[in-house]
Amino acid sequence: MTSALTRVHGRIAALLPGRGDLTEMGRDPRRDLLAGLTVAIVALPLALGFGVSSGLGAEAGLATAVVAGALAAVFGGSNLQVSGPTGAMTVVLVPIVAAHGPTGVLTVGLMAGVILVALALLKAGKYMQYVPAPVVEGFTLGIACVIGLQQVPNALGVPTPEGDRVLVATWRALEEFAKDPNWTAVAFALAVAAAMLAGARWRPTIPFSILAVIAATAVAQVAGLDAAKPIGDLPSGLPAPSFSFLDPGALGSLLAPAVAVAALAALESLLSASVADGMTVGQKHDPDRELFGQGLANIAAPLFGGVPATGAIARTAVNVRTGASSRLAALVHAAVLAVIVFAAAPLVSRIPLAALAGVLLATAIRMVEVGALKATVKATRSDALILVLTAVATLALDLVYAVIIGLVVAGALALRAVAKQARLDQIPLDRGDHSAEEHALLAEHIVAYRIDGPLFFGAAHRFLLELAEVADVRVVILRMSRVTTIDATGALVLKDAVEKLNRRGIVVMTSGIRPGQRQVLDSVGALDLLRLEGREYATTPEAIQGARAHLECAGVMPARPVRTARSTSEETGETVG
Repeated sequence: MTSALTRVHGRIAALLPGRGDLTEMGRDPRRDLLAGLTVAIVALPLALGFGVSSGLGAEAGLATAVVAGALAAVFGGSNLQVSGPTGAMTVVLVPIVAAHGPTGVLTVGLMAGVILVALALLKAGKYMQYVPAPVVEGFTLGIACVIGLQQVPNALGVPTPEGDRVLVATWRALEEFAKDPNWTAVAFALAVAAAMLAGARWRPTIPFSILAVIAATAVAQVAGLDAAKPIGDLPSGLPAPSFSFLDPGALGSLLAPAVAVAALAALESLLSASVADGMTVGQKHDPDRELFGQGLANIAAPLFGGVPATGAIARTAVNVRTGASSRLAALVHAAVLAVIVFAAAPLVSRIPLAALAGVLLATAIRMVEVGALKATVKATRSDALILVLTAVATLALDLVYAVIIGLVVAGALALRAVAKQARLDQIPLDRGDHSAEEHALLAEHIVAYRIDGPLFFGAAHRFLLELAEVADVRVVILRMSRVTTIDATGALVLKDAVEKLNRRGIVVMTSGIRPGQRQVLDSVGALDLLRLEGREYATTPEAIQGARAHLECAGVMPARPVRTARSTSEETGETVG
C-alpha cells in the first residue's frame, strides 16, 4: 500500500510544473504579453459564441476561457497551447444539455476532468498518436458542418428550436424564418462572416473578428435595431466556486457522456499541441502532462459555471504566429478575458447574437482545409472511405460515435492490408544447402514453403487452405524465419495444418522459429507435434538433412519427377505447378 502511494506521489510530482517553466516565462515577456493580448481579442467572440451555442449562455463560455485557460496554461504539457471552449466540444454538449440540463453539463465536465487526470497518471497520452489522419480530417469536416448548422437559428434571428439533432433543428429554423423573415439578423451574420473571411486573406495579422463584432454592435445600438437581438445581461465577474450543481444520484447516468467528453478533450488537446509543435522549432509537448493540465482545468471550470474545455487549435495557431515563446502568453490571454468580464460586461452584453453567429460561421468555414481533404481523398480508397464515413457520422449521429466508427473502419482496413502481406510461397531449395545429387532427391520428395509476413487471425485461414493443397510429396519444410508476428489463431491454424498433413502421411519439419514466437506456439501445443519426432530445426540446411535422413530410413529412393504442391503468390496471383 505504501509503495503504491509512493508511486502515485512520484507520478503526480512528475506532472507538476517545474522551475524550467518559470525560467522560460521570463525569457521574452514582452513578446508573450503582446501574443496573449492578441489571442484574447480573437478568443473573446469565440468564447461568447461557443457559450451561447452550448446552451449554457455567454457567461459560461467566458468562465471557461478564464478559468480553464489559466489552469491549462500553468499545468499543461505545451508551452504554446491556448485552451478554452471549442466548437468540437459544443457539438458534444448540445445533446447533453437537452437530456440532462445545464447542471448535467457541469457534472459531466467535472467527471471528465477526473478521467483526464487518471489518464495522465496511467501515461495514456502516447496512445492518442495512433488515431489515423483520415479520422481526424473526417471529424474536423463534420464538426465544421455541425458548427455552421448550429448558427442558423441565430443567423436567421429566430428562436433556437428544441432538440439535439442539428439537421432537424436547422430545418425547423428555416421554416420559422420563412413565416417571419428577419433580414436584419441575416445581414449582420453575413457581414461579420464576410469581413472575417476577406480580412483573413487581406491582412491575416489583424483580428477582424473583434473589429466586425464591434462594428455590428455599434450599428445595432446607433440605429436602434430591435431585430438584432443582443446577448443579454452578463454578470460583472465570475461566480463564487460551488459544488451545488453536483447530484451524486446522477453520476451513473452521466458516466457515458463524461467518458465521451474526456475522450474528445484528450484527442483535440493533444492534436492542437502537436499542431503547435509543428509550427515551431524546438518545441515539444508532454502528452501526459497535457492531459493532466486539461483534467485540472475541466475539474475547476464547472465550479465557476463553465463548460468543458479543450486545447483550441485556432487560438493556439494565433498564439504561435504572433510570437509567443512560453506559457505566459496563454496566461495573459486568460487574464485579459478576466478583466473584460469584470470591467466590460455591460458592453459585451449588447453584442447581437447574429454577429456572434457570423463569427462562428466564418470559423467553421476556416476549419475546412481543402488541400488536406483533397490529399487524404486521393491517397487511397481506404483513406477516402474513412474520411467520408467519419464526417457523415459526425453530422448524422454525434462526434463520439463518429470517432468510434472511423477508428473501427480504419482498424479493419489496416488489418486487411496487413493480412494481404502474409504469403505462403513454394520456393526452390538453395543449391548451397546440399549437393547436386541431394537436390535431385529432395526436389522429387520434398517441398519447401517460406512463410512471409504476419501469421495472425486475418491471414491464418487462407494460409491453412493453401497449405492443405500440398500433394505428391513425403516431406514439407516450413521456413519460418521471415514470420514477423504470430498470434493464437495463427498458432492454432499451424497446428491444425501439421495434423492434417501428418494424417495424410506427409512429414512436416520447421526451421527458423524465432524465440519470441515460441511461447505462442507452445501455448497451443503447436510445437509438441514437431518435438515428438525431432522435426524442429534451427536452420534450413539442418531441416534438409533431417528430411534426407527420414527418407532414407523410410526406404524412399529417387524416382521419376512428380508433381509437387501448387503455390499461389498473393502478389502476382499466378499458380506454379
